[in-house]
Amino acid sequence: MKLANIIFVLLVFFPFYAKGKETAKLVKDKKTNILFYDLNKNGKMDIYENPTLDIESRVEDILSQMTLEEKVGQMLTSLGWHMYERVGDDVRLTKRLTEELDKYHIGSLWGFMRADPWTQRTLKTGLNPTLAPKAVNKLQRYVIENTRLGIPLFLAEECPHGHMAIGTTVFPTSIGQSSTWNLKLIEQMGRAVAKEARAQGAHIGYGPVLDLARDPRWSRVEETYGEDPFLIGKMGEALVRGFQGDNFNPGESLLSTLKHFASYGWTEGGHNGASAHVGMREMEEAILPPFREAINAGALSVMSSYNEIDGIPSTANYHLLTKVLRNRWGFQGFTISDLRSIGRLREHGVAASDYEAAVKAVNAGLDNDLGMNVYGDQLGEAVKKGDVSPAVLDQSVSRILRLKFRMGLFDNPFVDEKAAPEMVANSEHLELAREVARQSIVLLKNRNNILPLKKNCSKKIAVIGPNADNIYNMLGDYTAPQTTASVVTVLEGIKNKVDNEDVIYAKGCAIRDTSRIGIRDALNAAASADVVIMVMGGSSARDFSSEYEETGAAKVSANLISDMESGEGYDRATLNLMGLQLELIQEIKKLGKPIILVLIKGRPLLLEGIIQEVDAIIDAWYPGMQGGNALADVLFGDYNPGGRLSISIPRSVGQLPVYYNPKRTGNRNKYLEEVGVPRYCFGYGLSYTSFEYSDMEVTLNETTDDCTVNIRVKIVNAGQKSGDEVVQLYICDDVSSYTTPAKQLRAFERIHLEAGESQIVTFTLNKKSMMLYMQDDEWVVEPGSFSLMIGSSSQDIRLQHKIYVTQKYCLK
Repeated sequence: MKLANIIFVLLVFFPFYAKGKETAKLVKDKKTNILFYDLNKNGKMDIYENPTLDIESRVEDILSQMTLEEKVGQMLTSLGWHMYERVGDDVRLTKRLTEELDKYHIGSLWGFMRADPWTQRTLKTGLNPTLAPKAVNKLQRYVIENTRLGIPLFLAEECPHGHMAIGTTVFPTSIGQSSTWNLKLIEQMGRAVAKEARAQGAHIGYGPVLDLARDPRWSRVEETYGEDPFLIGKMGEALVRGFQGDNFNPGESLLSTLKHFASYGWTEGGHNGASAHVGMREMEEAILPPFREAINAGALSVMSSYNEIDGIPSTANYHLLTKVLRNRWGFQGFTISDLRSIGRLREHGVAASDYEAAVKAVNAGLDNDLGMNVYGDQLGEAVKKGDVSPAVLDQSVSRILRLKFRMGLFDNPFVDEKAAPEMVANSEHLELAREVARQSIVLLKNRNNILPLKKNCSKKIAVIGPNADNIYNMLGDYTAPQTTASVVTVLEGIKNKVDNEDVIYAKGCAIRDTSRIGIRDALNAAASADVVIMVMGGSSARDFSSEYEETGAAKVSANLISDMESGEGYDRATLNLMGLQLELIQEIKKLGKPIILVLIKGRPLLLEGIIQEVDAIIDAWYPGMQGGNALADVLFGDYNPGGRLSISIPRSVGQLPVYYNPKRTGNRNKYLEEVGVPRYCFGYGLSYTSFEYSDMEVTLNETTDDCTVNIRVKIVNAGQKSGDEVVQLYICDDVSSYTTPAKQLRAFERIHLEAGESQIVTFTLNKKSMMLYMQDDEWVVEPGSFSLMIGSSSQDIRLQHKIYVTQKYCLK
């Protein structure tokens, strides 16, 4: 080794070998025989080190021992991928870690296991399931042995559709998850994600995203559960239960961080992080309910959003962060900023300096600084000057420490290094990913029942399009690097079903690039085939040549080589298929061959000019690493599609926002140039069979305190194939003191029926289902009539019934 290299190694890594003399291991207390970690290395068991004591006593004890700087440190979350270097199969901690521990006493890391083009962590330089737990244990051991009180780090990871780390299971993105309309399935998925993340040493999972998505121009629609507050809330509850479990087992549970509080998904112009123009009533009725329901389900962390509402940035919004979240809802967890959003208060123009930004944010109720670019340098000084009360600081620190104790960090800070390789992306989780993908697929069109295709019928199948054989375009944003073998593309899935000699592949064109190099090959492939499967749409695939904002959002680029047209930072002004995709569809149509269009994408795209050209349309969103197999299951009839849209598909950008439950006036049914209703509505989806609805029975029971409505309806599979139906219940408050939509989703159930089979589906509503927001945090059920509507989509209502409530009911 050259002398220069030796000097470099000594300078970078020597502090980690020279500093720590203590060993982080269990010792036995001589008086009580209790095993404990001597975190502060004083040779005795302090109260906070005693695993048999209650959490509040332990929090009080450690808080009393902490300096001001150490307290501020617990309110900092630094960028985790900077804290290690991988050298072959060895992982070494970096000088940056020791510097930040010494200077800032950091309490948390975000993205220690994250790998993607932004972090510049690759399959070779990032942590895999074998190395990650070893690196985490090395990290925690160093922190315990080289800090005064030995407080272990919280490790937070992105987990919206799988743990964003190398080698993990990649599920469909959230917009696909909500298209399943299957809460038990999403809870099961969340449990799998939590197990994989915890096995590698993570404690916090960022997700679910509970933003209301009503403008598909917004770049992050794929991360949401769609346009309806009720569906979003139910999906959020399911994922929170999956992450945290019913009894919160520290060894398997993952703390859920709800994003992004609030109204981040419905901003002016569909711009990411722009101003949200919503009134207080709309906030209470549409934006806040999903967060409330997820918190009631046990969520213990909430992330503030970048945007402002009525002139107040969410990061410094006392009404949201304290009055609503804590005083009204009783939230007991901690709040965290979105990445570097505290410093953005200067950009909003409400703070002249980082010091002012820190004071505003912490006094508003923001406990933790993600990115640590403000609190770390300003908060201690603010306490010394009296601009932030010591009690406010202690309260924030206590919230974080309380959850560290609850997660077992002080009693068992390490993970089993052998567990992760067996847990991560195991066969059970891969099969689950396939099932979530299958249930997320929405059949939009099926002219003359061209689908399902017959297998082994000696027909030539042309598979054409930029998303037919591209692994990263299957996955969506917030995805780690993949090996080629880990992702099943649509082409591979089809080849797994039929004789490969019957499959002809041509890419044809790219998502955005307008090169015509592949057009002729695609036309030739289509001409020689009996049926054409065109796999088109969009992409959120980042590449290592992309440029990024400091927040991690991709910078919009005119570079036509990249496929990326969706994902954080890629807001759009139009929603047409980009590049030459539409032209290629139209040219192949001229050949007179049947066309099946498979859409893989992160947001609703316009289908005008396409619907007439193709015989069938399948919407698969981003179906994840098993998406190719799932789509082949649907294409060839091994699985009957039962997914339903969780967001409306517009006819034009001029319709936006267009969603199923606007207020009743405003002539929303037409424009001069076109009708006002969407092309495909919320809740819509076809099947290879048909279902009949009948025998709706409704009973209303009123007591002094509550009113309940029991609904029964008979569903019959009237077709020749088994399949799933999503039974949807909508309600309308016919006359009320304030305006309400003509219909609002209040219950749903996905059921499976064999051909000819019937099932009685039951729903129960209570006063919460019929409540109306009044003023001053008051919710009531007013006496009067309510219309109940049951159907197969928001526009396909099959049965209706009116009930009459005679009393007024209050709900705080």
